[in-house]
Amino acid sequence: MRHWLRGQARIGAVVLALAAFFSVPAQAADWQDTLKAARGQTVYWNAWAGDERINGYIQWVAEKVQAEYGVTLRHVKLSDTGEAVSRVLAEKAAGRTSDGSVDLIWLNGENFAAMKQNGLLHGPFTQALPNFALVDVMGKPTTLVDFTVPTDGLEAPWGMAQFVFMVDTARVSAPPRTIPGFIDWARANPGRFTYPAPPDFIGSTFLKQALSELAADPSVLLRAVDEASFAGVSAPLWAYLDALHPHLWRQGQGFPKTGPALRQLLDDGEVDMALSFHPGEASALIAEDRLPKTVRTFVLQGGTIGNTHFVAIPFNARAKQGAMVVANYLLSPEAQARKQDPAHWGDFTVLDLDALPAAGQQRFAAIERGIATLSDAELGTALPEPHPSWMTRIEAEWLARYNR
Repeated sequence: MRHWLRGQARIGAVVLALAAFFSVPAQAADWQDTLKAARGQTVYWNAWAGDERINGYIQWVAEKVQAEYGVTLRHVKLSDTGEAVSRVLAEKAAGRTSDGSVDLIWLNGENFAAMKQNGLLHGPFTQALPNFALVDVMGKPTTLVDFTVPTDGLEAPWGMAQFVFMVDTARVSAPPRTIPGFIDWARANPGRFTYPAPPDFIGSTFLKQALSELAADPSVLLRAVDEASFAGVSAPLWAYLDALHPHLWRQGQGFPKTGPALRQLLDDGEVDMALSFHPGEASALIAEDRLPKTVRTFVLQGGTIGNTHFVAIPFNARAKQGAMVVANYLLSPEAQARKQDPAHWGDFTVLDLDALPAAGQQRFAAIERGIATLSDAELGTALPEPHPSWMTRIEAEWLARYNR
């Protein structure tokens, strides 16, 4: 834990510097110009589409920005965010520096790092968003640092996430609370646990969570992968998975492809646990009768990984002003409160609730947290995400070892 704390202290210093820079408010006159230019524009938002609740939320946003700002929002549905990143990279290589096919993109982690490194992002633009002043940049430092990489105003936060486990308490009274504990539990309950196959984000996060607990010095995960030491640092993870896999669903010979597919296995009674990056997801699915009412959420004793997800504007977007209007609306108390409501999504807000006007605070106070959602105290302090290069490297190694 001391290693993690030292790493978080370094990140904290970066956040303090960035917070001072982004404390400058947006200029009202400039924003009015943006609103005027955005009216009539069509924004093609490339966003993961693997969850119907999220798709429904995006459709609601489209209706709101059309009615209030005259911006048409089209959801370009992706199975993998990397599809859009590759498209923008190809357009740059072809010299298409304007009139690009992607106006807004939902991303974080390795996808953001790749776009930033390759000069594929417009901005900085977050300072120009009036609602960015409502973001809790000090209390939620990952709103400014994405998987250890400073955002530098190139992406706007719109949701908080923390890795959680969902368990059907009708079948499991004492779930494992440590990563090594899953081996003992799986041996005693063969076939009742699994995780999505990487590169699915949930599956890859399970691997990072495991490595963060198993590594001799987890602070190395906050720096870019060093190929010379990768084998040694990651060895405990592969030894762990070799021991765990024979006791998984289908004896580890097959894995669900996505988080929703794993949740369906839980609903069908084929497994006893599932994984999520949304602490309110279990409550939302119970309310929709898509999980048993006996499902509850838990976290591990040493904490679980947390992060922020963002929207960004490609360098060659044809509707930059419209994309900024959408990004700003996503940060409004109205949009953030609806997103946090388990009845619609259950994704936690990036806003500083204490700094909101009374009406905004009341929106959040009226939200029922949900029967299966942990309190902030129970969730605890989230562990930092490893550097994005770790996800890429671990996924490649997993596929080489276990993909069948």
